[in-house]
Amino acid sequence: MQRINIGVISDTHLAGDGKGLPAQVFQAFKNVDLILHCGDLECLGVLDELEKIAPVKAVRGYEDPTEIGDRLADRVRVIPISITGRSELRIGMVHDIQWPYPPIYTASDGQSIVLPENDYDTRILVTKKFGSPVDIVLFGDTHEELSIWSQNILWMNPGSPTFPGKNHESNTVGTVGLLYVDALHIQPCIINLREIDQ
Repeated sequence: MQRINIGVISDTHLAGDGKGLPAQVFQAFKNVDLILHCGDLECLGVLDELEKIAPVKAVRGYEDPTEIGDRLADRVRVIPISITGRSELRIGMVHDIQWPYPPIYTASDGQSIVLPENDYDTRILVTKKFGSPVDIVLFGDTHEELSIWSQNILWMNPGSPTFPGKNHESNTVGTVGLLYVDALHIQPCIINLREIDQ
């Protein structure tokens, strides 16, 4: 059965040539087919580094540079994924889930999504944000990792590999995400980089 492995990363905050990614990121992503970066990269070099592993698609964070071409989108984008035996999967990407309008909020601890009470209103909200319906929403900004199914949508924030959120020890590596997608399943996984040998 065909399967696509997708690496998800955000908030790398690397200046200069972008070569400061922890070695564990390369280990976590060694078998991925595609890498999606949810912004706050700060330099284009980090995308160049990730492209040594697999093709990269990204969205800009607030202070990120721009570039010509399809690799780096301005604020939001939808990535279509085609897999034999499954209708097209659509992945919505944004850096800050609260912006651009309409806002979608996370709980104050970053551990859940605040959504309308029913699927229909959630679908309308998500469609307005991304310009079309999506099956998965990927975002960053909070540096707090999150992976939940809610209102029939997978919501994932991979956290930050370089500046992890308050749930982590200071001066340590953080997290990235993985998506394993085949004709029948979407399996999300948050990877704690501290658990990977260098």
